[in-house]
Amino acid sequence: MAAVAAADVTEDILYELVELLHQGAPADDFAALLARVGELPDTRDKAGLAERVRMGMAVRNRLDLGQQRESGLLAVIESARDLTSRLQLNELLHAIVSRSRRLLGSHVAWLSTYDKQLDGFHVVAADGALARGTGHMVATSHLGIVSVVASTRLPFTTPDYLNDQRFHHDAALDATFRDEGMAAVAGVPLVWEDEVIGALFVADRYHRTHSAQNLSILSTLATHAALAIKNARAFEQASAALASAQAARTELEAHARSVQRAAEAHEQLTTLLAQGASLEDLCQAIATRMGGSLLVLDEAAQVIVRSSAEGYPGNGANAYAPHGAHSSELAQAARQSRRNGRSVVAFAAGGETCRLNVVAGGNELLGSVLLFVPGELDEMAVRNFERSTTIIAIVLLSRERMEAAQRHDRSTLLRALLTPRQDELPLLCEQAKRAGVDLAQACALVVVDAGKSQAAQVARRLRATQLFASTLFDDIDGVFTLLAPMERVDEVRRTIAELAGQALGNGFGGIVSRPLEEPTGLPAAYAALRRALPVLERMGVRGRLVPQAQLTLYTTLFETHDAASVSAFLDTTIGAITAYDQKRGTELAATLLSYFDCNQNATLAAQNLGIHVNTARQRLATIQDLLGDWGQSVRSLEIHVALRLWQLRGGLAGGEPVQWRLTRL
Repeated sequence: MAAVAAADVTEDILYELVELLHQGAPADDFAALLARVGELPDTRDKAGLAERVRMGMAVRNRLDLGQQRESGLLAVIESARDLTSRLQLNELLHAIVSRSRRLLGSHVAWLSTYDKQLDGFHVVAADGALARGTGHMVATSHLGIVSVVASTRLPFTTPDYLNDQRFHHDAALDATFRDEGMAAVAGVPLVWEDEVIGALFVADRYHRTHSAQNLSILSTLATHAALAIKNARAFEQASAALASAQAARTELEAHARSVQRAAEAHEQLTTLLAQGASLEDLCQAIATRMGGSLLVLDEAAQVIVRSSAEGYPGNGANAYAPHGAHSSELAQAARQSRRNGRSVVAFAAGGETCRLNVVAGGNELLGSVLLFVPGELDEMAVRNFERSTTIIAIVLLSRERMEAAQRHDRSTLLRALLTPRQDELPLLCEQAKRAGVDLAQACALVVVDAGKSQAAQVARRLRATQLFASTLFDDIDGVFTLLAPMERVDEVRRTIAELAGQALGNGFGGIVSRPLEEPTGLPAAYAALRRALPVLERMGVRGRLVPQAQLTLYTTLFETHDAASVSAFLDTTIGAITAYDQKRGTELAATLLSYFDCNQNATLAAQNLGIHVNTARQRLATIQDLLGDWGQSVRSLEIHVALRLWQLRGGLAGGEPVQWRLTRL
């Protein structure tokens, strides 16, 4: 009866958990439910029940995060639609300010524009203000938070404005802030043609820290405001010119058409974004509208997306390589774009111009976008490209946040499996199975020494391959570590060797474990591999991954030796024949190794090497002259071990020797 009652309680709690998720209940309700689970008597199912409640809380948090991102995207879309409507400038700026305050959940928001006569910024739109002076604030260019935003052209936040000493304070502004009761302030610049024409601010009456996503959306709204201000000024200038000459009217009409095309382009992209279009679809739309080729690169300059307009040859985009002919020009352009907040021309070649714009989310660099077009772009086309890059930044930021959460979960799982304690192993095995690694089947561990600064880069590059969905890997204390099903080990070895080789040449070395039949053996296997890695480096084995079975003997022999003593052992034992081979281009070392592997049978050794038996005997005679009497058992063992070690270090030209391949098969 007690078991039945416990089962009923478990069922009731699980049913209530589903009800809370369905109702979108607050976090306190989930916490209360978890507390109830903690008060239950200790049973076999209690830990699993608590874990499910925590999983429900995690799902609820992800739903909240998704709703916040959706609100940000909708705000950007609404702002873009306002740009295409016939709102007056003041109405549009007030709409942007109000939308910024609602989106970030702040108490006050305002927008200031730069006045050359005052050499300062004065408020033109405000929302949520209680004090009369807030809507009339004037800040000089050298005081207050606006001085930081204007000088750096980057977003700036402070959780406590009045006590922040990172900038010079304006007494009048401080008094207004005290009257308003403001504490935390965040501001972003309105930039147009390398000029800060204004700033957009939000403030709260309590201490607060804004996320990178909030600053990214606020920056996008500021871009819309800058576009509205500049468009209004452009139309005013065009209207004045229309009265004086027909040429001005023609120019105005052309500008209006460009603005309309820009609005249509932005509306098209924001509509695609609202419909949940993929990054590939967005890039294809941009490439088609710009009439060229588009590359989206990650922070390591690797291609994420490649798109071209229909019929466009795309020679420059197709020829791109992370370390190609124009890598230095692209790196310089990326630094300039990051500094100026604008796209820049990186280089021109083959009748194409490559324009680069960095992709950032707040202060976080996400990568860059390369546009290849014939000839030069006019200013409006450049602006269209830069606004399109903003949309790409939103998508990349959203995707990066989701991938970061996924990477964290998989990394935590891998570390939990490798720790000696392995708490709740059945649950860990179930999580690993969902991640694509069935620990009920044979698996293998791979550890790679690529240097502390490069292990994370190898992991980042591997995430872009198909192996990400069926393996667990991470940078653990500067060593790249991977767990994979046994049937995928060959693919894992090839992929890791290729990626590490591209990044480091021969500056890496790795070990592949024996097949691991039980997950309980993972901690011991991992510890053994970590101990063997330094031995691998001392032996001089670099640029490839070695099976653990081939290292057991050498790990035992050379674990306490350094690289110099290993080299001395080789020189003392077989140095005479390796030097002879190097000087005369012979293969005495390979012949002797094959001879030992064939149980000192010259006929079999000659067959394996593909030479005549008399040739093999002649080589053995030469070896006898160079090494002296090596027929004694101890002497033969030393020479055989040395030859194996020489082979493992890559001593044979052309890859693996015939006999090694045969013994491995």
